[in-house]
Amino acid sequence: QLQVVESGGGLVQPGGSLRLSCAAPGFTLSYYPIGWFRQAPGKEREGVSCISGSGDSTNYADSVKGRFTISRDNAKKTVYLQMNSLKPEDTAVYYCAADPLVVPTMCMSGGSYRYWGQGTQVTVSS
Repeated sequence: QLQVVESGGGLVQPGGSLRLSCAAPGFTLSYYPIGWFRQAPGKEREGVSCISGSGDSTNYADSVKGRFTISRDNAKKTVYLQMNSLKPEDTAVYYCAADPLVVPTMCMSGGSYRYWGQGTQVTVSS
């Protein structure tokens, strides 16, 4: 069973940066489409960003465009979400999801993924 693990969350001041990582110990995520999602208290889960298996196609939610960057290092079997210029409204639990069968047009939809991590908390506060 594929298990996805996120890391890199924490407390940061507004305007600060964090880099989240997504990996699957014992498995390779290389060439799996990957999505990052977040859920804030009292809100529905939303898609943040996704990347194709090859890394040549990416998507972003409008709320994070220009501030977040998704990338992957298939040699290291890791996908990253670099988050800059963080705002208090970015506070949420961030989840990484993986599935080899995700098609590019559906990569921002949580229902497309079967394998999810436990999430990592990101808190943006002064």
